[in-house]
Amino acid sequence: QVQLVESGGGLVQPGGSLRLSCIASGIFFKLNDMAWYRQAPGKQRELVATITTGDSTNYEKSVRGRFTISRDNAENTVFLQMNSLKPEDTAVYYCSTGSIIGGNWFKSSDYWGQGTQVTVSS
Repeated sequence: QVQLVESGGGLVQPGGSLRLSCIASGIFFKLNDMAWYRQAPGKQRELVATITTGDSTNYEKSVRGRFTISRDNAENTVFLQMNSLKPEDTAVYYCSTGSIIGGNWFKSSDYWGQGTQVTVSS
């Protein structure tokens, strides 16, 4: 059974950086495409970044050039390096397993971890 544990969130000033981590268990990690989502207060959860098993990446337009998704298959971990943070990046961040087919992301299941809170504020 898949388990995803996110960490690394916190309070940071605008322009600052954070690195999020997500450790996966219960899956063959290296065979899964991975993604990060976020959910801001009062808004729907949105897809932020994806990474394939071959390390191809894609980003939501508002974070492109500021966020970097990466993975360490030996550690069953996916990362999200977030630079030049803005107040509108404030959200709970979640990782997810899935597949990218025809350029589209498909989440593997309805499972969500507990997420990690990122707050960008002066």
